[in-house]
Amino acid sequence: AQTASAMRLEQRNRLVHLREKIKGAEKQSEEAQTTLQETTSILQQCQALDQQTRQALQAAFAALNDARTTFEQQKHEVTEAHTKLNALDETAHEIVQDMDILRARAVEIEQERTALPHIEELQTEIASKRIELSEAREKQARQQSKKDGASSEHNRITTRLESVEEELEAWQERMKNAETQSVSLRERIAKLESNLIALHARPAELDQKRDALMSELSEAEKKRSAAADILIETEQKLSASEHKLKTEEENLGTAREERVRAEAAVTAIHEHLDVLRERMDEKLKCAPENLREIAAFKEEEDSLPNIFELEQLLGRFNRERENMGPVNLRAEVETENAKTEIDKLTQEKEDLTAAIGKLRQGIGKLNHEARERLNNAFSQVNERFQKLFTSLFSGGTAYLELIDNEDPMNAGLEIFAAPPGKKQQILSLLSGGERTLTALALLFAVFQTNPSPICVLDEAEAALDESNITRFCELVQMIGKETKTRFLIITHQRLTMAHMDRLFGVTMSEKGVSQLVSVDLAGAVALRDGEEASEETEAKAQATETLKAVQAA
Repeated sequence: AQTASAMRLEQRNRLVHLREKIKGAEKQSEEAQTTLQETTSILQQCQALDQQTRQALQAAFAALNDARTTFEQQKHEVTEAHTKLNALDETAHEIVQDMDILRARAVEIEQERTALPHIEELQTEIASKRIELSEAREKQARQQSKKDGASSEHNRITTRLESVEEELEAWQERMKNAETQSVSLRERIAKLESNLIALHARPAELDQKRDALMSELSEAEKKRSAAADILIETEQKLSASEHKLKTEEENLGTAREERVRAEAAVTAIHEHLDVLRERMDEKLKCAPENLREIAAFKEEEDSLPNIFELEQLLGRFNRERENMGPVNLRAEVETENAKTEIDKLTQEKEDLTAAIGKLRQGIGKLNHEARERLNNAFSQVNERFQKLFTSLFSGGTAYLELIDNEDPMNAGLEIFAAPPGKKQQILSLLSGGERTLTALALLFAVFQTNPSPICVLDEAEAALDESNITRFCELVQMIGKETKTRFLIITHQRLTMAHMDRLFGVTMSEKGVSQLVSVDLAGAVALRDGEEASEETEAKAQATETLKAVQAA
């Protein structure tokens, strides 16, 4: 029969073998999991690429629709130009017919003049005819001026028609390019869809492999658990035996220690008895056997304490008396002082509690008032922001919303905007120009709620195109008229400079020497129109001179 050690060694070898199998199965499972994760990431990348392709296709279709709309508008403009040109041609034809009629009338008048016999009558008639001729010439001059105007208008319309035809050709070329790009995008989408179908089939295969590996892993786990159960049972038996052996050894050691302590106690008791005998002999001059008679103890009084307990009690009383120390004669005075200090601290505590209550009440009132003011200010800013957003974008909707917390003092702020032709989304998903316009709308909404005499804008319109810059300048002028605010704008945009009343620039006419240069555009316009500068222009000039003096200082 096998010994316990041999069986345990065999079980350990089997356990090592099973652990190696489990490690192999776990490694295969990890590889399968890694393959599944890689396949999932590839699928996600394909889905993201498909989404980007769809977005690009939508953008291409939107550009195609815009191109078609622009083409229809230009076609309509060409039709109107042709109509105006036909009308001008008819007007020019009528002017030529009037000139022919006038020439024929002049010939008839000349024939009649030659047929008349009397000179005086002829002179009189000639004078009248001259008057008619001058009127006819004036009429001819007016018709000629109309003809010249019609010719210039015809030339302008012809030039515009040529430019429109060129733009039409350019848009047709862009439409062709868009169609070509659309075809390539469709092909690419078809290829991606085929790849996506193949990738959709891949997870099923991986799932089958994973199921097979999981089944093998479960079988190995069952075997491992069975071996582990056997091992645990064996180890439990071994630990029980070891525990029993250890307990017996501890009991044996305890018994030995008890015997040694008992022997030492017996020795100490004998020594203590000897000492007591000596002390009794010194103090009482008697043996221990005679103490009961001397103390008058009766033998039946078993409840009386022994000598050892009495000595311990006596020693304890002596120590307590020594620990008490000398008598404190100022105890009553110190007690009164302590009571006075306690009363004082109690009163201070009550005062502090009342002050804390008042302070909390004041804080509550302040928080309530702050919430009311914040809600009112938020409502005003939100209302003005919606109006300014619609004005800047020529349509669309936007609003502000407090998020993440019901308390407005701790809530966050989110901007939801829907430009014309787009769905509603948060500010971070808009384009650069749209974000700039939305931020400007919010900035001016806050500024309108609490305006100031002076506002400085540092390249606020740098990310805008020309049409949006025009809207921005019109908005600044409108707010300036409403709030009587002076706007100081730092910019590099020429269109923004053209809307300003006065320009300031720094030039370096000499190397190392900077010079401030200013241009009063409002005064220049007044001089061009032959008008005098208004009081507002003079006030602006004075403000400019003051600004120069401040900068120089």
